[in-house]
Amino acid sequence: MKRFIGISTLLFLCLSGFAQFTEYVNPFIGTTNFGTTNPGAVVPRGMVSVTPFNVSGSDINKYDKDARWWSTPYSWDNSYLTGFSHVNLSGVGCPELGVILLMPTTGKVNADHKQYGSLMKNQEANPGYYATRLEKYNIKTELSSTKRTGISRYTFPKGQSNILLNLGLGLSNELGAKVRIVNNKEIEGSRMTGTFCYNEGSERPVYFVARFSKAAKNFGVWKNMPELEAEAAWSKTSGKYKYYEGFTREMFGNEIGTYFTFDTQENEEIIVEVGVSYVSIENARLNLDTESNDFDFEKTRLAAQKDWNDILGRVNVEGGTKDQKTIFYTALYHTQIHPNIINDVNGQYPQMESFEIGETADCNRYTVFSLWDTYRNFHPLMALLYPQEQLDMVRSMVDMYKESGWLPKWELNSKETHVMEGDPSIPVIVDSYLRGLTDFDVEAAYEAMYKSATIEGAKNKLRPDIDHYLAEGYVPIEEEFDNSVSHALEYYIADWNLAQFAKALGKKADYQKFLNQSLGYKNYYSKEFGVLRPKLADGTFLKNFDPKQGENFEPCPGFHEGTSWQYTFCVPHDIKGLTKLMGGKKKFVNKLQKVFDEDLYDMANEPDIHYPFLFNYFKGEEWRTQKEVRRLVDKYYKNAPDGIPGNDDCGTLSAWIVYSMMGMYPVCPGDTDYALTSPVFDKITIELNQEFYPAKKLEIISKKSSDNDIYIHSIKRNGANHSGYFINHSDLVKGGSIEFELKSSK
Repeated sequence: MKRFIGISTLLFLCLSGFAQFTEYVNPFIGTTNFGTTNPGAVVPRGMVSVTPFNVSGSDINKYDKDARWWSTPYSWDNSYLTGFSHVNLSGVGCPELGVILLMPTTGKVNADHKQYGSLMKNQEANPGYYATRLEKYNIKTELSSTKRTGISRYTFPKGQSNILLNLGLGLSNELGAKVRIVNNKEIEGSRMTGTFCYNEGSERPVYFVARFSKAAKNFGVWKNMPELEAEAAWSKTSGKYKYYEGFTREMFGNEIGTYFTFDTQENEEIIVEVGVSYVSIENARLNLDTESNDFDFEKTRLAAQKDWNDILGRVNVEGGTKDQKTIFYTALYHTQIHPNIINDVNGQYPQMESFEIGETADCNRYTVFSLWDTYRNFHPLMALLYPQEQLDMVRSMVDMYKESGWLPKWELNSKETHVMEGDPSIPVIVDSYLRGLTDFDVEAAYEAMYKSATIEGAKNKLRPDIDHYLAEGYVPIEEEFDNSVSHALEYYIADWNLAQFAKALGKKADYQKFLNQSLGYKNYYSKEFGVLRPKLADGTFLKNFDPKQGENFEPCPGFHEGTSWQYTFCVPHDIKGLTKLMGGKKKFVNKLQKVFDEDLYDMANEPDIHYPFLFNYFKGEEWRTQKEVRRLVDKYYKNAPDGIPGNDDCGTLSAWIVYSMMGMYPVCPGDTDYALTSPVFDKITIELNQEFYPAKKLEIISKKSSDNDIYIHSIKRNGANHSGYFINHSDLVKGGSIEFELKSSK
């Protein structure tokens, strides 16, 4: 794996005077081991990412040849490329997007991706840039992007060279596309997307305009015909592909595409710019016209790198190894990909759950809300480091309610996918409000939350099993694998947050109502096993119960993608009450330590992601947090393609490592305290946004003699002793310094 910054980039950086934070980003981290990130060229929160697509191909591909089984367009383990896609997802667990693929080739045009694909060599990536050489054709390919456009530079050998636009290939479960050749330098069209995680009803087209720096000598369209039809009707077809050169400029269908051919000289460059929109072809062209740098690849690349340096520069770390810095800044980089903008340059965007067009003028409209994952740590991190972006995300979520009648659960391109459990918009919005981000329609937000927390029956789209929950305080198990306990635990956290929101708004009766609902988790506690256990509608516990069932994604009664052990401490809003249920401090601490000692903990599973910080709630046991957090940091995060412990879940696992390496963590959304632990770096300087917070910067300093010094012996806040192992957000954003004295023994 190679990463480089070219001479022109270095000159630009030196002349501009900004730090080279991008030097410590390795976009290949997380591209295997189910991390599902990709090394494609993207700018912070860009609608477009230009990404190598290599999860379907020829017999060389050791993976399933059907790309629709894959939730990422790219895997480090495979070197067989079939194109560069322009709209993609990063760190998700289900297939979607990965469409609008460009592929440069040479020689005779061949539209079959299993034949035209090529091995990749010398892959290089840094923020806003990706490059590789296609071995089959000896073509150097380079990619970059703006927020709404992608740019590709292909350096061809001498002879006939081709650029294919494939609208049939992709990760999207939906097929269907249209394309029109406007002239010998421009193409326009659309491609259907949708059914994320195979949930129907979320289909939506994505529109594009592609523009070439050189006029094509010849051009045409193709269509993949059924074999029998091809043999009977098209004697001039190659395999099952029918080619229409020149005279046919439009094509509709499932497996279609276009090709442009050129006579090129040795090392001749051809550049392609692609504008994208989820509203219309006209808007895609407007996005391209507005953001294009007139085929100036280097200008686009350098602008992208400057954007990344600016955004990553909110946090400056000193000390640590180069690998540790790379792990940190790559994680911060991954948190800046989703949610991404969906509004065009004119402010237009597709409204939630409809094909109506909305328009925003005062903020960005965001999409890709993997909320079951990101509510736990990602959004609190955004509120601290990027409050304007987080506020716009909250505004987007509230507007989604106004447009569709419901807050989002797992929203993608203004469609609800209904993936995962709970009512996760509530803790995101409440936590943001309590951290001081209040400039949104608060009354509409409360109305939306109250609706999902109280409306009964099948009409409730966010809590479909709410009736028994409201009547008895828990969700009973009704089918063998119905995730009932997981559902209820999410409702409890949401209701506790709603209670805090009601309290802040002076709604005393609602506060007590939802606070009481949030304590229903006690229904599930089994004294026999000492863990949470599924319960039947008649109030009895599920028989034949195994608290370890559910490991490695094994189906498990009552729990989603995990075991009872990975959910039992998922009550961050009432650690005091859970401690009492378990028989007191000693039993709680011993049981929690058992989770780590007996390998019952899953670093990649969100419900237990906060576990190591729970020791901070018990005086004298805080050292366990320091020990376990540092162990997990060192064990599971690496400067390597498998350097994320599992699916990044739109930046959730990355947010965990960013927080942990800085020495703090938001254990419970809606509770604005951070649990403190030992930082990895000698000094961390956080640039605070003074439009939201009173201070300009916060410094976190570690005083230690060696890398083995991980145990906290004292904490000072602005020179004065700080008692306890928590600090509130309101104090943190006042700036100043937090100083840790670290030693090698507790």
